[in-house]
Amino acid sequence: MGRGKVEVKRIENPTSRQVTFSKRRNGLLKKAFELSLLCDAELALIIFSSSGKLYQYASHDMDRSIVRYRSEMGLLGSTHNQRSTTIEFWKTEIEEMKRSTETLEGNLRNLAGEDLSNLGMKELRQLERQLKIGVERVRCKKRRIVSEHINFLKRRRRALVEENTRLQKKVKLLDQQQEA
Repeated sequence: MGRGKVEVKRIENPTSRQVTFSKRRNGLLKKAFELSLLCDAELALIIFSSSGKLYQYASHDMDRSIVRYRSEMGLLGSTHNQRSTTIEFWKTEIEEMKRSTETLEGNLRNLAGEDLSNLGMKELRQLERQLKIGVERVRCKKRRIVSEHINFLKRRRRALVEENTRLQKKVKLLDQQQEA
């Protein structure tokens, strides 16, 4: 007595679906092993579960089988196209970086007062504003550093004056002890 025909459709119950997946996956992996062993076939099997977990079987090296598959299917050209696309992307990126570097270097020369001949009145005014803001920032930073240094020197002076007073008292005390 044989089994009845099983209707192949998605199993709605998640628990039943997982159990069926596990049993059928194991059966499929077993059949793949048997086929490769009995027939000396190069076999590669890749399974991704619905949760994204990877199961694989390879009778030989998986990478070798994938390369062989790609060459048989004529997919090596797509790898070449991907490489040329990647190369073009990086060439474009390099060109953009070069242009950006040239622009920044030009701006730096302008800030240093060089290559001003190709600037119009609007650009010169903007450059002047940038320089004024920059000079004010530099002066502010300089004032802060000088102020911090002055405060440090005042604290040090105070400490030295206190040390000097203490030492003078000590000397007086020693003088008094020697006189006595």
